Amino acid sequence: MEKTIFEKIIDREIPASIVYEDDNFLSFLDIQPVNKGHLLIVTKKPYRWMQDVPDDILSEAFVLTKKIMSHMIKVLGCDFVQVGVVGKDVPHFHIHLIPRMLSGDDVNTLSAGNKYKEGEMQTFAEKLKIN
Repeated sequence: MEKTIFEKIIDREIPASIVYEDDNFLSFLDIQPVNKGHLLIVTKKPYRWMQDVPDDILSEAFVLTKKIMSHMIKVLGCDFVQVGVVGKDVPHFHIHLIPRMLSGDDVNTLSAGNKYKEGEMQTFAEKLKIN
């Protein structure tokens, strides 16, 4: 079976603005963000659906999600982070983390709406990097 785009990113076959990596997960900026700073967390092992992910890895994924959400609020100044688990577009379990504001934010769905200006994606990636 052909590799998904996420597997190609994990294997460094295509570039991504990576902000976090450990043995089980990779987090990087979504190239079609709902809001700027929109991150994805993907499992390094390709599970199709959330229910396919072993419980220990799934638990670890959501603990990591909480950690990254707190970091996003701190460095981006957003009010909260919207979390989404969809998996329809790319057949590889992943979590969307979308920075949001309580007011002045007209995002209503998980649809891409913002584009990065030249060099802006790298600026966001540097700001969001977690050591």
